[in-house]
Amino acid sequence: MRVLIVGGGGREHALAWGLKRSPSVDLVATCPGNPGTAALGPTHPTPSRQEELVQLARNLESDLVVVGPEAPLVAGLADSLRQAGIDVFGPSAAAARLEGSKVFAKQFMEGCGIPTARFGVFDDAERAHDFVRHSEVALVVKAEGLAAGKGVLVPSTEDETHRAVDRVLVERAFGEAGARVVLEERLSGPELSLMAVADGRNWLCLTPSRDHKRLLEGDAGPNTGGMGAIAPVGGIGASELSDLERRVIEAALRGMEDLGTPFVGCLYAGLMLTADGPRVLEYNVRFGDPEAQALLPLVEGDLGLLLRSAARGALEADTVRLVEGAAASVVLAAPGYPAEPRRGLEIGGVDDLPEKVVAFHAGTARRADGALVTAGGRVLALTALGDDLQGALETTYAAIERVHFEGMQFRADIGRGEVNR
Repeated sequence: MRVLIVGGGGREHALAWGLKRSPSVDLVATCPGNPGTAALGPTHPTPSRQEELVQLARNLESDLVVVGPEAPLVAGLADSLRQAGIDVFGPSAAAARLEGSKVFAKQFMEGCGIPTARFGVFDDAERAHDFVRHSEVALVVKAEGLAAGKGVLVPSTEDETHRAVDRVLVERAFGEAGARVVLEERLSGPELSLMAVADGRNWLCLTPSRDHKRLLEGDAGPNTGGMGAIAPVGGIGASELSDLERRVIEAALRGMEDLGTPFVGCLYAGLMLTADGPRVLEYNVRFGDPEAQALLPLVEGDLGLLLRSAARGALEADTVRLVEGAAASVVLAAPGYPAEPRRGLEIGGVDDLPEKVVAFHAGTARRADGALVTAGGRVLALTALGDDLQGALETTYAAIERVHFEGMQFRADIGRGEVNR
């Protein structure tokens, strides 16, 4: 099988790594890829138009295209590939509204009886401010559309909530993504990421995981794309997982099917485990990042066959096995991240890591002289497996000591709360 992966971040490197290990896969190409994926197969510049990307898939004789990021899915890339007769792992534009429109997602959850926070939707700032003034609970402010992971604001006071509303609806800090705003009850409790490979009707849940969004230790500082991830998560036994699958994954798949837009791809449910039970914070329509860097090393077998069978609407879940044990992935970020990450800083030590540690590239590039340099905010994610989470974390953090670049940022407490629990 010849596979083309669309995207160039850490998630796409993890997908390429997993697919390269698949017995059924002969070639893994990425578009645009990064220095990490380039070590696994050819990379190609990203075309400016969808039809050119479809032609690239044809030229490469791709048996399967895996779309990593959300933006091309929301823009309908999977539809274009399917119309060209190419198997694609990723939802249609209609199904991708689950991530592309927070308004659609909230109304969909409400209609399907999927547990979620109470909310209101506004396109008028004054009405939104009035909602804030009369709210008896703290609120989260969400721009409706895609905003590169930056459209969710978590104010601490009522005044900050009013300022957040103005930032979205008046100042248009997120452009058209902020044409409408969702004001949502702020929930509390540990978060959980639940991802399922789905063929439109059937699904296979991967190991429950947990992302760490805040930049600084102790869950302080600004929200980021994610500073690390662990899997599995304690307290989620077989019965709890079965209940979550029924209420969160199955309900969403049935709801999408009822709308005539069956969901094919990775359905990601971001959950909060509140005192009143689990609540869905959001749905994403692709593998999480950095969760994929922790989850995919826990998948043994033929990932290529799994994803292609899902793309064809006939999921073969027995082509893979979920590994027992634990995985820990820690992100190394550039100085200035998330606001203004510095680029062009030389990276050392990546070639000096133990075999049991994988360095997934995200924001890296090759200089003309061949040196590896920073090229984005989240630069690398170092992942290790262990018999338990403590062992996986010890291996990952020992490996981090070998990597160096100026101003390197990372959290030293990834997974600490889980270990202490």
